[in-house]
Amino acid sequence: MNKRKICVVVTARPSYSRIMTALQAIKEHPDLELQLVVAASALLDRYGSAINYIQNDGFEIAAKVFNVLEGENLTAAAKTTGIGILELSTVFDNLSPDIVVTVADRFETMATAISASYMNIPLAHVQGGEVTGNIDEKVRHSITKLADYHFVASESAQQRVIRLGEDPEYVFNTGCPSIDLAARILERPDFNFDPYLKYGGVGSKPDLSKGYWVVMQHPVTTEIQKSRAQIEETLHAVYNLNEPVLWFWPNVDAGADGTSTGIRAFREMHDLENFHFFKNMEPNDFLRLLINSKGLIGNSSVGIRECAYLGVPVVNIGSRQNARDRGHNVLDVNYNRDQIFDAIKSHQQNGKANSSHVYGGGDAGTKIAELLASLPLRFHKTIMY
Repeated sequence: MNKRKICVVVTARPSYSRIMTALQAIKEHPDLELQLVVAASALLDRYGSAINYIQNDGFEIAAKVFNVLEGENLTAAAKTTGIGILELSTVFDNLSPDIVVTVADRFETMATAISASYMNIPLAHVQGGEVTGNIDEKVRHSITKLADYHFVASESAQQRVIRLGEDPEYVFNTGCPSIDLAARILERPDFNFDPYLKYGGVGSKPDLSKGYWVVMQHPVTTEIQKSRAQIEETLHAVYNLNEPVLWFWPNVDAGADGTSTGIRAFREMHDLENFHFFKNMEPNDFLRLLINSKGLIGNSSVGIRECAYLGVPVVNIGSRQNARDRGHNVLDVNYNRDQIFDAIKSHQQNGKANSSHVYGGGDAGTKIAELLASLPLRFHKTIMY
């Protein structure tokens, strides 16, 4: 019996942690052959290349797709997606996968979905059915309509995909694979590495022994003209906190130039003796950093997903994660330095939150691999309206 070929496309550094345990489960499954394609910003060092981490974890890369057009604006995002369609179509033609898997909702994932759908290759979508702000909202639901199998991360997401007209027999609440990693870290949360020595970065090297905060704030593609002003509010709030801060560089989204410029200008005007800046970290190290921190500040989905499971306090800023399911660890605020500062202080008083299983209990990767091995191959839809 020939193994079923499963082609997984990873397009950005966060997507790797979102799918890593599923990649491992596919690789180890006796009836599956993993074809891993790495594309877009996941290949670029400027945004914290994930390629070295992927290879160090023992995954063989079947193809690399360099399709990011520089510019960090809306036109560049559209053209990057178009180039991705051209390049991925060639990759799929060469690899002849039985199923293509696309992860989450970043803008460039649309290229994976369109290429597979137009080529009559069954498409599986991980993490559909959620609700947020940003261009991700449109991309996510568009991919849902293109996908043949849906591996969602929560009960409400499962119901939303079904309400969108998808066949309930092909909508599965597997949980989120990133929670699989968080579950392992929760069992052994020891801070067993020096982030400065291992990952370099720039800035001061504050003493972390008495606690620190992690910041990860990305631009909102529907609010790109405000990205610099938005990051400045966060910078002022965190600066006034006067505590150690480990800050991560933004994603390659439209508006990232405004975010980056705001950070650089602030660094030139202030003595940031408590700040250190990183591009990226291995997924396990990043989760260890989070679980040992005082909390996460910004608008990353890691605050909504992994931090909920780990009980890490989160100050979620702005509209990027609007309406996504939350644990009790999140305080939502606007881009206002006073609101951000007050929320941080509130978390300081309350401490760690209880662990939430809203995005699964730690076995999503295995569930996804089993479904990919057993589901009938299909690239057409039964009308459910």
